[in-house]
Amino acid sequence: MAIYSIVMEEITHHTGLSPTAFFTIAALVLIVFRTVSAMFVSPEDFNKPPVAAAVSLNPNPNNNSSFLNGVLDQTPTKASVQLGEITHQELSAYNGSDPNKPLLISIKGQIYDVSSSRMFYGPGGPYAMFTGKEASRALALLSFKPQDMNDNLEDLGPDELQVLEDWEDKFIDKYPNVGKLVKQSTSTEEPSQSGEELKKEN
Repeated sequence: MAIYSIVMEEITHHTGLSPTAFFTIAALVLIVFRTVSAMFVSPEDFNKPPVAAAVSLNPNPNNNSSFLNGVLDQTPTKASVQLGEITHQELSAYNGSDPNKPLLISIKGQIYDVSSSRMFYGPGGPYAMFTGKEASRALALLSFKPQDMNDNLEDLGPDELQVLEDWEDKFIDKYPNVGKLVKQSTSTEEPSQSGEELKKEN
């Protein structure tokens, strides 16, 4: 009885209503709630626990939203193909313009397949300008300028080289190395002398 009396006193203290009035109002609120809810929910479903909506991991193929397709695309990334040694010109073909080719970036002459992060390095991504290029200098300078997309590190300071090393470590840990970037082949042979030049010398 002591607990009952305390509860009744607390109700009166906090609501300013008598216990009878409080419970009467509470009962009316419950009745109104059930009545209004019944207008939108069938009686059979009213007492069922809520069920979380299922999210499809296979978006409608007719949906043109690239953002949703990128977020919901759970298709495993294809195994990376080792390319061996390729030139700058050959590397430029892997810039995302051909959806059937992987996305490649070169750092300090080592080529990495970043296809697993297509949302970042693919067409329209925030780092798409690095794809298909040797990006060492640009990454060291945190630059998006086209003229910095090269491997010239001669004038960089220790801090900038450390930034590049951090980027390189990240790529080594996250992306497969698929090849090596080489300079364009240049002929070092001296051109042969013509017959007329030989006659003049004789």
